[in-house]
Amino acid sequence: MPGTIGGTGGEGAGGDAVPAAGGGGPTGAPGGLRRTLTFRDLIVYGLLFIAPMAPVGIFGTLQAKSHGAITLVYLVATVAMAFTAYSYAQMVRVAPQAGSVYTYARVGLGEGAGFVAGWMAMLDYLLIPAVAYLFSGNALHALVPSVHPWVWTALAVAVTTLLNLWGVRAAARVGFAVLAMEIVVLAVFVVSAVVELIAHGAPRGWAAPLTGEGGFAVGAVLAAVSVAVLSYLGFDAIASFAEEAAGPAANGEGGRGPGGPDRVARAVLTCLVVAGVLFAVQTYLAALLMPVSAAELAARPGEQGGAFYATVDAAVGSRLRDLVAVSKAVGAAFAALAGQAAAGRLLFAMARDRRLPGAMSKVDAGSGVPRRALLGAALVTLVAAVWAARRDDGLDQLSSVVNVGALTAFGLLHASVIGCFWIRRAGGAPSVPRHLVVPLLGLAVVAAVIVEAAGAAQAVGGAWLVVGLGVLAVQYRGRAGGLRG
Repeated sequence: MPGTIGGTGGEGAGGDAVPAAGGGGPTGAPGGLRRTLTFRDLIVYGLLFIAPMAPVGIFGTLQAKSHGAITLVYLVATVAMAFTAYSYAQMVRVAPQAGSVYTYARVGLGEGAGFVAGWMAMLDYLLIPAVAYLFSGNALHALVPSVHPWVWTALAVAVTTLLNLWGVRAAARVGFAVLAMEIVVLAVFVVSAVVELIAHGAPRGWAAPLTGEGGFAVGAVLAAVSVAVLSYLGFDAIASFAEEAAGPAANGEGGRGPGGPDRVARAVLTCLVVAGVLFAVQTYLAALLMPVSAAELAARPGEQGGAFYATVDAAVGSRLRDLVAVSKAVGAAFAALAGQAAAGRLLFAMARDRRLPGAMSKVDAGSGVPRRALLGAALVTLVAAVWAARRDDGLDQLSSVVNVGALTAFGLLHASVIGCFWIRRAGGAPSVPRHLVVPLLGLAVVAAVIVEAAGAAQAVGGAWLVVGLGVLAVQYRGRAGGLRG
C-alpha cells in the first residue's frame, strides 16, 4: 500500500491546530469528522448522487445520437470513467482526507493547483444538486400543478438540508431507503420489459442496442459517449467522505478487512461498476422496446426528452410510467442530498486550509458534521435552484454549465496521480501502468469530453476559472504581504 500523507492543514483560521486527517480512531480526531460510515453507506452516497436511473432523462438523445447503439455507448462510457475511478482509488490511499480532488491536487501538484481543483469542483458540487432539486420540483409540480415549481424546489432543499445536518449516518440510512425504492422500481421495469419481450418479441434485432440500427457508426457512438459519461458524475463524491469512513471494527469485521482509505477506494470502483451494469441493462431493454427507430427519433428532437417514458407507456402501461416518474422525482431530491453533503466536505476542507472563510471549518459537536459548510452549500444551491425554477429555460441554463467544473477537476486529478507518484514521489514506488498509463488515458477522455461540451458550458467554466485564479492571486499577495510584515 502506498504511503499515506497526514494532515494538510497546519493551523485553522482561528489559530487552533487542525488535526491530521485520518487520525483519532473510530470516531475521528477531537473536533474533527467522525469515522462512522460503513462500506454500504459509501455505496449509498455514491449511487444516490449518480441515480440508478440516470439514463432516463437523456435516453432519447443518446439513442438518436448513437444511431441506436445506446447500450454500447454506456459500456464504453463505463470503461472511459473507470480511468478516473482508478485514479481516485490511488489518491484516496495516499491522502485519505475530506476535500477529494482538492486535497489530491494539493498533494500531487502543489497549493495553487489544489485550490484550482477545489474551485472548479465547487462549480460541480454546488450546481449539480441545484439541477437535481429543480428536476424534483418540476416533477412534483406536474403531480400537483397548483403549487409552483420553485416552492417544491425550495421545500426539497429544506428537507434534505435538515437530513444532512442531522448527521452523516442518519442521512445515509434515509438515503438507503430511497435508493432501495429506486432499485425496486428499476427491477419492476426490468421484469416487466422481459415479460413483454418474451410474450411479443422485440421490434428490432436483439443486438441492435449494441451494434446500432442500419449499420455501426464509430463516430456516432463516440459522440454519444461524450454525453453519456456525464451520467456518472457523482461517484467521485464518495472520496469526499474519506475522513468519515469507518475502519474494520466499526463495520463488524472484528478488526479484519480493509481500513478506511482502502474501503473508500473499493467503494469508488464498486459504485462505478454497479452504475455501469444498471445503465446497460435498462438502456438495452428500453432500446429493444422503443416503438420508433433511432432515425425517427433523431428527426423529432422534441420527443427525445420523454422517449424513455413513452417507451414504458407503449410497452408496459401508464402505471409503470407514472411510477418511474415519481421515483425519478424523489430520487433527484436525494441525489441532491448526497451532492450537498459532498459539497459541504469540500468547503470544509478548503476552509480548514484557510482557502475559504475559516468559519466553515468548524465541526458541530453534536452531529459531527461541518454544519456551517453544509449551510453555505445549501444556501448557494437554494439560490441557484430557485432562480432556475422561476425561469422557463432555467433547467437548460443550469445543465449547460455544471459539467465543465467536474471535468476540469477530473483532469487535475489525473495530473495529480502523475505528480504525486513520479515527480514528488509522495505515494511510494511508482508503477507505469497504474500511475502513468491510466491517468494519461483518463486525461485524454476528459479532454475529449470538454471539447465536445457546449460553447456556453465552456464559456462559463472558463469564466469561473478566471475568477478562481483571481482569488488565488489575491490570497498569494496577502500571504506574501504577511511574510514581509
